[in-house]
Amino acid sequence: MSEFAEDEVELQSLVKQFLRSISDKISSAPSPECAEEILLHLEETDKNFHNYEFVKYLRQYVENALGSVVEEETNNLTREDGQHAIGSGHDTLIHAVTQRTRYSAEYQQMIHTLKNTMITVVESLKNKSEEDQLRKEETHQEKQHRQSNIQFTDNCSDSGSSFKQLQILAEKLDSSKPKEVRWEALKVLCRAPTSDVLSCESWSSLRLNLCVALSEPDPDLSDNALRFFAKSLSSSPLNVTREIYTSLAKSVESSFLSHKLSFPSGSATIDVNRPEISRLLKQIRLMNDFQKEVTNFWIRHPEKYMEEVIENTFSLLSFHHEHGSPGTERVLEPVHLLALLDVKATWFKKWMHGYYSRAVILRLLERKYKSVVSGLLNNKDLSLVYSGKELEYCCFVHSLCVLGKLIIYTNGKKLFPIKIRKYKDPVTLTDLLINVVKCILIHLLSVGSDVLSPSTLVMEVLWMLCEQTECATECLYQTPVIEKLLTPVILKSPAATLSLIADILARIANTDRGLALFLFEKNLVAAHSERTFAAHIIVQFTQRLLDKELPSLCESDMPHSLCGAFILVCRQMYNTCEGLQVLRPYGLHKALAAAWKKTSSLSERVQTPVPGAGAGSSTQELQNMLIWEETLLDSLLNFGATPKGLLLLQQTGAINECVSYMFSRFTKKLQVSSCEKFGYGVMVTQVAATAPGVVALHSSGFIRALVLELWSVLECSSDDIRVVRPKPTPIDPTDRSCIKSFLYLVNLLSSSQSVWQLLGRQSLANKSEYTLREMPTSIPDLIDRLIAVNSDVKIHSLFRYEESHTFGLRLLNVLCCNLDSFLLLESQYNICSMLLQSQMRNNTFEINQTIIIDSLSVERNHVLVRVSVVGGPSERRLPPRDLQEVSFPLNCMELCDFDSTWKFDQLTLKNKGRLIYKRFALEDVCFIHFIYIHRYGIYLGLLKEEAANDLALLIKHVKIFLSTQRVETSSELSYPGHDWLASTVFLIMAGNMEKSLCLLVSLSSLLTSAFIWPARIHASVMAESGIPPVYWCTAHYVEMLLKAEVPLVHSAFKMSGFTPSQMCLHWLTQCFWNYLDWTEICHYICTCVVMGPDYQVYMCVAIFKHLQPDILQHTQSQELQIFLKVRWSQNYNIHAIFY
Repeated sequence: MSEFAEDEVELQSLVKQFLRSISDKISSAPSPECAEEILLHLEETDKNFHNYEFVKYLRQYVENALGSVVEEETNNLTREDGQHAIGSGHDTLIHAVTQRTRYSAEYQQMIHTLKNTMITVVESLKNKSEEDQLRKEETHQEKQHRQSNIQFTDNCSDSGSSFKQLQILAEKLDSSKPKEVRWEALKVLCRAPTSDVLSCESWSSLRLNLCVALSEPDPDLSDNALRFFAKSLSSSPLNVTREIYTSLAKSVESSFLSHKLSFPSGSATIDVNRPEISRLLKQIRLMNDFQKEVTNFWIRHPEKYMEEVIENTFSLLSFHHEHGSPGTERVLEPVHLLALLDVKATWFKKWMHGYYSRAVILRLLERKYKSVVSGLLNNKDLSLVYSGKELEYCCFVHSLCVLGKLIIYTNGKKLFPIKIRKYKDPVTLTDLLINVVKCILIHLLSVGSDVLSPSTLVMEVLWMLCEQTECATECLYQTPVIEKLLTPVILKSPAATLSLIADILARIANTDRGLALFLFEKNLVAAHSERTFAAHIIVQFTQRLLDKELPSLCESDMPHSLCGAFILVCRQMYNTCEGLQVLRPYGLHKALAAAWKKTSSLSERVQTPVPGAGAGSSTQELQNMLIWEETLLDSLLNFGATPKGLLLLQQTGAINECVSYMFSRFTKKLQVSSCEKFGYGVMVTQVAATAPGVVALHSSGFIRALVLELWSVLECSSDDIRVVRPKPTPIDPTDRSCIKSFLYLVNLLSSSQSVWQLLGRQSLANKSEYTLREMPTSIPDLIDRLIAVNSDVKIHSLFRYEESHTFGLRLLNVLCCNLDSFLLLESQYNICSMLLQSQMRNNTFEINQTIIIDSLSVERNHVLVRVSVVGGPSERRLPPRDLQEVSFPLNCMELCDFDSTWKFDQLTLKNKGRLIYKRFALEDVCFIHFIYIHRYGIYLGLLKEEAANDLALLIKHVKIFLSTQRVETSSELSYPGHDWLASTVFLIMAGNMEKSLCLLVSLSSLLTSAFIWPARIHASVMAESGIPPVYWCTAHYVEMLLKAEVPLVHSAFKMSGFTPSQMCLHWLTQCFWNYLDWTEICHYICTCVVMGPDYQVYMCVAIFKHLQPDILQHTQSQELQIFLKVRWSQNYNIHAIFY
């Protein structure tokens, strides 16, 4: 439509002319829809339609664009068998031509171009119209301003004449002058420049006369005076507006003092349209607007300006008549009207937001205006709120918001206790909180969704207090307040009230101080005036709800939601170690499991909805059942947050369902609950430390999802991203994008029991061909693809061979730190032989006798040295992964024939191993283990060459001895690891088999053996659970003591997604081998045997405390697990570690 572009200006004029011609028809339309309808039918209703120039223009354009198309289609149709020319009539021909023309390309192009051009024209017309309107307004304002200036200056151009005129205006404003004179003077004054008015010599008399005019009953005078104040406040700097605000505040205060206003306290209503109240309401509205805006700029001015504004505000709010109104009348005070205008005290919240103003506010309240706080406290009685007293209720809401904001600050709390009218004793902070809580208990009818209902407002204040730890300690965590909160629980109050109480109790229990108050302070009054714990009341009430022993509550509309709310309170207690210690005797896990099983069976019996058969009730019933079932599963799952709680969860038989539920929430990245700010990372790690836990994780699909996610990050990437921005070569051995998945795998495989369950008796695929799209779905598949890369087929199947194989070797390095895990990997997959073969291929001996050193060969070398040498930090030296500066030339001994020496050693060890294997029929794991124990004993000078046979004989005798104590169980979670305590005792006895066996037999009768001898306890009835006591007992108490005595370390573990219990299980299962020197291992064994098993706990806590600086440092770099497992290279003396 090129011609449109050429004459667009002409088209605009045509459209404008067309709109003017039909403006009468359009303006008479009652709505835009009707106007649109008139335009659509304009051709039918307007006889001049075809005479409009715009319509002619459009007709000419359509003819030019489609004329040739219409002619061509007409000719084509008349030649086609005559079907449109003969017998069909002229109308049929027109219809056919129209249809073909509408679907032609020319028609579509015409419509598109016409639409775009008309949009441009209309937008241009709209913009021009708006510009014209703005220009008219500006011209009108300039004209008015010019006239006002002319009228004010009275043809005087000098400032002296202006000041003289202001003096004349001040005289005219005197109260003795007639109303008309004062009114005219006010109108002239409102048009005068504010700066001239405030700087003139007669300002003091002007201000007095303006304040008098403000209090005049005549609205003409008071409104004009108020207009001058509003203009001054909006267009003047703070040093001017503070004086205006002060004058306004004094005037309002004087009005309240001179007019003793009151309002009925009965059911009658107050009329705010009464002239005296309406006038004050307007003035306080202006003050409130200024209060909300002044915080934006008062920090740029001296503090005295801000202090004067605040002081005048408090002076007004502290106003009250000494003698109240008699009978049913109540005195109307400034705070009542301010509350009507700003119900939730937005002005005060803004003033308290910054320290700059908050310090002044609290200082003034403390020194001069405690009466303001006492006045607010007078409004805490809500007995009249529900009898229609909106004014009193607004005042209560305003007071509650101000007090709630005030007491969250330290200096605000120092204002208490406060002496107030009508009360004999001063009101303390605790008294205030008790009265606030009463609002929930008394006013049950207001519980609902209304944001201004008493319960909602009180809950907001209590939530705000709970979020401030220090404030909550001083305000909420007091025995009288907790007693008041628990009163509805003891009295079996209605369900709505109990739900609100449970919400606050859960928030309190989520903090350390609140939890300690619930668990350990036995000072709450229960039945029969006995003192008891808050936890006792809450748990017993929850159990009664679960058992449906409270008919009045069970028959309410929300029995499940109420029960779930109190379960959440209990959950905040039992998901901590100290809380579980207190709640365990109540057997809450059994009650929850029983309720879940019952609900699960009921939900299966609910009939499937059938269309047309009243499916609404059954569908709702099924939905409620499923929500309640998920609530119970979620509550049971949270027992898994602690080691001992995980044992209780396993005993309920619901661990598989709970872990499946956790996996469904974990994949959605949901938080544990509304109170916990962390996800499920810590809980997954806790569950994965045990055999039944990792089995449940595997069956839920969690491990498969984790492996697939890792492979997607490591080997796959979005093709679109790769085209736009190629993936950079990683600087770190493990790419930062893979760190999260790497740590998840480390947490998952930290325990040897987890490794056994996932890898035990599982062979590697070792396929002859791998497709490029084939992804691993299990841990054995992952090892096959990333660690055991022993063929060209596997190398070629990796897109990023070097990075992926490095990732696998780093993971293998962490796994091998656990000796039991390494022995399993070596016995099943020959890891060392595989790595050696790869190292052998990484050279060019056949060409120039050189060794290729790359990142993979360095990683393999590190792993080989780590698994080949046993000992503490000072007994072995692991090779670094980075380049080291050393002196040159290197001092080294003459190399021997490496191949022959290595083969001889290997042959000797294998021969000894085969001999032991044949002689005692031990497992392959034991065969490998003997080699390492024998090598370590020889290094320490404790064993001789022939001691290997005695070690094997000892292990066999110990197994026979322990088998006599074994109780037949249905558990298939057999003990996978080696007996490291027996090996340690064998070395302590310098290879004497008889003494070692005698000591072990004697040790088995002591309680200590249950904790330092994992193989012995596994042979007992405790083996049924698959969770060793060293985990659910020792590690549990370690976590509990860490939280109490080394809180920074406890928080670091929680932030990293790792758990102290996993590290304790790792250390204690292998008797600190490879983490402590031999001497310290002996000290550990002797200390636990002589002093008792609790010293096992103390030692672990002491080590964590000693490692605190390193733990905090490595938590920041997201490598806490790696540091504790791999990089622990410090020497420790047990006698030098203090706890």
